[in-house]
Amino acid sequence: MRPNDSKGSGRRSGRGPRRSSRSRNDARPSQPTPTTKPTFWQKLVSFFKGNPASSNGQRPASESSGRREPRQTHKPEAVEVTTPKLYIGNLSYEATESDLFELFKGVGIVKNAEIVSHKHNEKSKGFGFVTMASTDEAKRAVVELHDKEFMGRKLVVSGAKASEREPNYRG
Repeated sequence: MRPNDSKGSGRRSGRGPRRSSRSRNDARPSQPTPTTKPTFWQKLVSFFKGNPASSNGQRPASESSGRREPRQTHKPEAVEVTTPKLYIGNLSYEATESDLFELFKGVGIVKNAEIVSHKHNEKSKGFGFVTMASTDEAKRAVVELHDKEFMGRKLVVSGAKASEREPNYRG
């Protein structure tokens, strides 16, 4: 017999007899505990059904009443028009640069209309920029076209933020 195999070493290898005098059936309670932890599959199903279970199996107080908190919407920051370049947000993904050009042509002279798209798949990101002939025309375009319905969506029209890459406009 090795010195570590003695009965009084305090180690348990799992091979020896149990120290408890209870039988195997007595070790388990006959009734399930009141706070059972959800299984992985229960969590997975509840995730896809839209009612997530927390770690203790209970729902948060906001969900127990059946009401969900409204999702916070991010409103674009209103930028003062100081240049002829305008930011156009909440564009329809089907809108083209010619559609933007035609819309803003009704307000004044348009120099350029550009829709920002993803680099890899060339799909619209839902916003763009329009450069008007003067700052006064840009201000008039904001007044007339902000919150106007265009291709099923309300436009957000404001002054474009100054970019470090572009020189400041003088107009």
